[in-house]
Amino acid sequence: MGASSCNNCKAPIIKYGLVNGRQRYRCKSCKHTQMGFYKNNACNPFISNNIIMLLKEGCGIRGIARLLKISPHTVIQRIKTITSNIKKPTIFTNKTYKLDELKTYVKVKSKECWLIYALDKQIGQVVDLKVGVRTKTNLKKVTDTLLLSDCKSIYTDGLGLYGQLIPGKTHKVKRYGTNKIERMNLSLRTHLERLNRKTICFSKSASMLEACVKVYFWHRLIPC
Repeated sequence: MGASSCNNCKAPIIKYGLVNGRQRYRCKSCKHTQMGFYKNNACNPFISNNIIMLLKEGCGIRGIARLLKISPHTVIQRIKTITSNIKKPTIFTNKTYKLDELKTYVKVKSKECWLIYALDKQIGQVVDLKVGVRTKTNLKKVTDTLLLSDCKSIYTDGLGLYGQLIPGKTHKVKRYGTNKIERMNLSLRTHLERLNRKTICFSKSASMLEACVKVYFWHRLIPC
């Protein structure tokens, strides 16, 4: 059965010739062309949504490739393309945040890598993150974002570097102060296989790890 509406803008479409014996269509509104059906799964306009759904359900790159019958390279490139279009959430003033780090590794277990991120205490939204070595420079990139928003307070664990980066009147270290973000750490390790403590899945680069985390936190599925 042929397509009935444009995959791009949902407007009516008309027949627009044949390609290798298969019907092609053109949108009356945006002039976008599309096929009635795709022999190559990677060309399917809804493949990005499927990749994101499987990624958020804990599938690795090769697992997604097997399920969708596309190449692992296509999965990686599509995730990077999606990430490049993701925008960080708006940060409002006078908010309270929780800040923590989650330890993992890249390529080999001896190469430690940390996910440093901040969580809005009220709504549970991740507002900023950084992937890399747990150094003062990387921590500062996240803390500065929060401080520039004139935040009310920032809850952290007892890591000494935070005391050097966050003013005393804003910095809070209390029992159960980071319980919400610690629970988020558990959800991350459960949902993203590359972050599990005992797994054969791992990230080959810090950039790919950051891309997957950004998709998990900030991507919203495109309506079909």
